[in-house]
Amino acid sequence: MQQPPLLPEETFARVCRVARFDGMSVLVLAGAVALVSATVGDVLGATVGLLAAGAGAIELHGVTVLHHGEPRGMKWLVGSQFTLLAVILGYCALQLIRAKVPEVPPELEPMIQMNADLWEMSKHDFLLMMFNRVLYSALAFATVVYQSAMAFYYLRRRAAVVRALETE
Repeated sequence: MQQPPLLPEETFARVCRVARFDGMSVLVLAGAVALVSATVGDVLGATVGLLAAGAGAIELHGVTVLHHGEPRGMKWLVGSQFTLLAVILGYCALQLIRAKVPEVPPELEPMIQMNADLWEMSKHDFLLMMFNRVLYSALAFATVVYQSAMAFYYLRRRAAVVRALETE
């Protein structure tokens, strides 16, 4: 038996709960990244952390706007997802552009050379692929999937949230 659709008020409460949790999580995690990056002198990491924390703050602002009875809060929720997506994709692109090959301990040299030969690559290109391309491509992919899903979640519930705000 299929469940009946949620009442607009319940949808409103769930959207606010999800947005509050997501926004606070992004704000705390990105703030911690910014703090740690600043501590070790990583200007790019600190900047990206602050921009990502700003995306979390945008989402929390959207919840506040909704609680004040204004449907435009949904635009803030969706906008925060695309802001965070742009920040993380920009960071991944910068990391891929300025990729550096890490130093390899001498005892790992034969294994790395063997794998590079298997892929018919130079050792330098193999290390670039393994350490940077795979990591940042996976991060970019995961970000696109998650942030798009969150934006879709908010967009699908916009009409119910507006109805809930109209009945107040």
